Amino acid sequence: MKALAIRFANDEAGATAIEYGLIASLIAVAIITAATSLGSGIANTFTNVKNKLR
Repeated sequence: MKALAIRFANDEAGATAIEYGLIASLIAVAIITAATSLGSGIANTFTNVKNKLR
């Protein structure tokens, strides 16, 4: 039983998976933020072009 507890304490696979999950979620947030601001910029550009064509 003691060997099982030591092996469990030394296993870092779960911590690594959590770290990768956190990194992936931060990258996803960055992509969403960039896409949102880019989309707003493109929408404003098309609105300006539409208004100038009237």
